[in-house]
Order: sequence, then C-alpha cells, then structure tokens
Amino acid sequence: MDERAALALLDRELEPVGDDAAVVDDLVVTTDMLHERTDFPPGTTRYTAGWRAVGASLSDVAAMGAEATAAVAAYAAPEFDPEELLAFVRGASDVCERVGAEYVGGDLDGHEEFTVATTAFGRTDEPLLRSGAQPGDRVCVTGALGRSAAALTLFERADEDETPAEEADRALERANELFRFVPRIEAGLALASRATAAMDSSDGLARSLHQLAEASDCGFTIDSEAIPIDDAVRDVCSKPERALERATTFGEDFELVATVPADAIDDVRAATEVPVTSIGSVVDRRDGITIDGDDLEDRGYTHG
Repeated sequence: MDERAALALLDRELEPVGDDAAVVDDLVVTTDMLHERTDFPPGTTRYTAGWRAVGASLSDVAAMGAEATAAVAAYAAPEFDPEELLAFVRGASDVCERVGAEYVGGDLDGHEEFTVATTAFGRTDEPLLRSGAQPGDRVCVTGALGRSAAALTLFERADEDETPAEEADRALERANELFRFVPRIEAGLALASRATAAMDSSDGLARSLHQLAEASDCGFTIDSEAIPIDDAVRDVCSKPERALERATTFGEDFELVATVPADAIDDVRAATEVPVTSIGSVVDRRDGITIDGDDLEDRGYTHG
C-alpha cells in the first residue's frame, strides 16, 4: 500500500484528511516525516536538512492561506554529533524566521537512520481548501518549478567518482542552496481571500492538479509554455522537453498551486512579492485534465 492508498483508507476512518493541514477552530496544524535515505541525498548539510524539513511543514500552512506561528521537530540519528545538531537547529530556526514564525524546540531520539518529524502551526479564520475550484477560474502557480529536481541532479553529480573535487564542491553548494526553499506564507496570505482552492506542489504539479480536480470535482486545461520553470532545471537538462517533465512531475518544490477568479489575479499579484503565474483554466470535470490538449498523466512523488 503506497501513501495515496493509505490516505484513502484513513479518509474512510477519520474526519476528512484531504487538505494540506488540519484546522481546529482557528489553529492550523500539520506534520511531516523525512528520512535520510529518501529525502536527504548524500551531501545534504544538516543546516539544509533543518531548513528543508521544517520548511516542508510550513509550506502546508502556506497552502491553507494561514499565518505561520511556530514549528517543532523530532530529531533522530545514530549519534548526536554536536556540530550537526546545532546546524540542524539553526537551519530550522532560520526558515521559521524567514516567514515570521518561531522555532520552539522538539525532541531527540536515537535511530539507525537520520530521521526528522516536524510539526508546524498557523492561524486563520478562513482556511483555503482544495475543494472550491470553479470552471472559469484561472490556474496559478507561485515562484518557479523544478528546483528540487535540479538539486538532486547536482547532488548525484557531486557523488560520482569521476567528478573533480572542486567541481563536486561547487555542485554540492548549489544543490544545498536549491534545497533551501522559502515557504510561500506571504503568497498564501495573498491568496487566502481571493483564491477558490489551493495546495502546495510537494507531489509535483501534475499530481497536484489531479488532487485538486478530485477535491473540487473539476478538470483543468494547462498551457505548457506558461509553466514557470526554474533556470536551474534548464542548466542541468539538455533537452527542453526533459526540463518540462522534471518541472511538472518530480515534485518537492513546495510552491503553491491555486485556482483564482480571473478578475482577482491582479489583486493577488499586488499583495505579494512572490511571482504568481497563470498557467491554465479550470474546466468541467468531463473535459478531464489536459496539457496542450493532451491528457496530463497523474505522475508525481509518492511515499511508499
């Protein structure tokens, strides 16, 4: 059973679990778990790991259109190296500070594999859900897609035996930089009162669109040329079609994917410094999910 099948099982057992975070009164809460083997390639610094792990949970808060308030993390490793532990905490604290939240601690435990479980908190009176998209709305994404795909390529290059030491060091430095994304709290707040539906793109744009379509009972038509692709992806991909594929299906970018009434897009853009790009439209569910007129396959990141 993979992650999606497990979530479907839990959805039948619990209150709805389909959105990026839970909302209790005005409290937004979400939790994530990351592992060294699957989430932190060789060469990932503990500072980057702290930033990225906590940032992943803060991204869920952003997707709910909420203000971020605090985060905690459970840090588990085979041993507690002082420099690594401090670097992790500094990364976690810095990403919180970047979005106006506070890192307030967590837990320590021994484990055979470096593993992090993070929880982030936020506040909102009107959470932004995945279930409100309407035909005629525009599909928008924040920032640019593909940073994590490019980072993984650079991590892999640095780990190759034939890569010269200086080149490997440069690749690792750039890869870690790309892995330290800024959670889109500001953009989420700009979308909160204007968007009809939203989620973060941690599973990739293609899979996010399928998840939004399921929640909102709608379809989408997407223009591939409008999709904002990070320059780093083009730098590591020799073919344009490969760059598009990596940007739309790799995932782990933590941008926001939202549906916005056409007459509200300018207001969203005026309310945030984060780039907001319109890439398509919401259509009737019977029209399916297409990109340049062809079916968009449900591909993306899946745990398990």
